[in-house]
Amino acid sequence: MKLIHTCYRVADPDRSVAFYEALGLEKRRELPIRDEAMNYFLGVPGQDGPELELTHNFGVDSYELGTGYGHVALTVDDLDGTLERLAGLGIEPERPPYRVREGGSRLCFVRDPDQYRVELVEASG
Repeated sequence: MKLIHTCYRVADPDRSVAFYEALGLEKRRELPIRDEAMNYFLGVPGQDGPELELTHNFGVDSYELGTGYGHVALTVDDLDGTLERLAGLGIEPERPPYRVREGGSRLCFVRDPDQYRVELVEASG
């Protein structure tokens, strides 16, 4: 078994793709779903998978997140440097970086243009 992608729906694909590219993902391809929607696949540079699939349903302006969605998590080498770069793009964390437990990794959350939470975890060297 292999995890190949995670998918969620977005209202403005250009804005959402730009957000995830700012986090460091690369856009790989676009695939139409008949005349109903377009899928955008993004992934970590240099890795085949898994990927993030963003689906834009034509004619839909917004979605309800519901209570079941948690977050997508990405590791970053330098959390402070990443947050500084993101701040220059207008992307701010929900709160300053923190550790869940003593000795644990530093992390924080940002929100994408559709308000999906993305966890940024500092990779331990």
